[in-house]
Amino acid sequence: MDTISVNKFRDNLKTVVEEVVSRHEPLKVTRRAGEAFVVMSADDWEREQETLHVLQSQSLMQQIADSLETHTRGQGYTPTEEQMNEITGL
Repeated sequence: MDTISVNKFRDNLKTVVEEVVSRHEPLKVTRRAGEAFVVMSADDWEREQETLHVLQSQSLMQQIADSLETHTRGQGYTPTEEQMNEITGL
């Protein structure tokens, strides 16, 4: 994660925010008092929240583990060619 001072952040607000949004990388902004904050796009923040939700859900994590186990054994679901084309957008 890149870091920038609060003064530089303030002076270049528009450009910095555009970079954060387009690069999909958070930016740490440091203050003289030592406290810092992070700037990230709303889409990236929502994605992070969804990931945290899944990781904190014991039942969802169990479903993922079960799915990985059946896939490893070659016993998982195999989509049809038509379904794969729909999934991949071909």
